[in-house]
Amino acid sequence: MKLILAVVQDKDTNRLTDALTEHNYQSTKLSSTGGFLKAGNTTLMIGVNDENVDGVLDIIRDNCSQREQMVAPISPMGGNADSYIPKPVQVEVGGATVFVLPIESFFQF
Repeated sequence: MKLILAVVQDKDTNRLTDALTEHNYQSTKLSSTGGFLKAGNTTLMIGVNDENVDGVLDIIRDNCSQREQMVAPISPMGGNADSYIPKPVQVEVGGATVFVLPIESFFQF
């Protein structure tokens, strides 16, 4: 048995959870925050048998697209804000960061 932890952008969450449910995979949704953009993410915990890992990874890959987004830089802390001219930067967001962990035992009470 494996535990799949998938960190996805909030915009992809509903599409992904609908696709997982359609294929009879259950997940637990946790709200999380990314470190780089400080934006909302969702972490899904999905427990599956070993033979189903590739199928779940395919569903995640198909439903979590990468895209580019313009982001205004964070103002400098303690610096001279008078000379600071924020220039938006284009960054790649979306997709998924996925961890597949072995599960020694599983209990449901």
